[in-house]
Amino acid sequence: MALIPKNHPRAKSLLIRERLVDGFENGVVAKEGLLAHGRGEAFDYLLGEKTTKAAKKAIRAAASALILAKNPIISVNGNVTALCPKEIVQLAKTLDAKIEVNLFYENRERRKNIVKILKKNGAKNVLGLQPKFYKRIPGLDSARRIVDKNGIHAADVVLVPLEDGDRTISLKKLGKKVITFDLNPLSRTAQTAQVTIVDNVIRGMKELLVVSKKLSSKNEQTLKKIVSGFDNKKNLSANISEIKKHLNRRAHLV
Repeated sequence: MALIPKNHPRAKSLLIRERLVDGFENGVVAKEGLLAHGRGEAFDYLLGEKTTKAAKKAIRAAASALILAKNPIISVNGNVTALCPKEIVQLAKTLDAKIEVNLFYENRERRKNIVKILKKNGAKNVLGLQPKFYKRIPGLDSARRIVDKNGIHAADVVLVPLEDGDRTISLKKLGKKVITFDLNPLSRTAQTAQVTIVDNVIRGMKELLVVSKKLSSKNEQTLKKIVSGFDNKKNLSANISEIKKHLNRRAHLV
């Protein structure tokens, strides 16, 4: 890292990798999470490592839906906690939303470590540690079926950064609106969620926080219009077109 200037285009990617490695060494990130990041990094490169117009439109719809929600929840795992804990906590405060730890690769100590990081960044209460409040999502086999009855189980809108497709489908069957970050617009999660933000979670979460603050003063009618005017399928297609454009531009440079 020291050999690359801070303003070098690859510096941010290397910094993200360092955060994840630190998270792994500190018992926050699962080793499988490092592999998952590698897949996302490839798609981020295909998108030009920037927040696209389509992603900004999705972020606007996501912010509106979260503001309108009666019981919004931010679901976090190890990767998200390692990459943007401060933004998660600030977003929860802005939206008056709860935060819940929910893991695919279950580990009690990792849950505790994640909660410590979030509280270190200002979170007052994080759900997901008390078995007496656990409920099960029907039709789901992974450890993510275990949720807090006062959190994801009771939510009407769930923000699930870096999600897996099975839980997205199960949450939708329970009547919840699912908002996710996914750099792969073709993934099952991206295709299933009601709002998919095709962006690097660090960039996207910062933008979501900014937009949520701006839209929080808007009236309900304006926010509902933004949500109803958003089409996730069309938005995903726009992101796929962006990938094609970037590939064509790169091809002309060869």
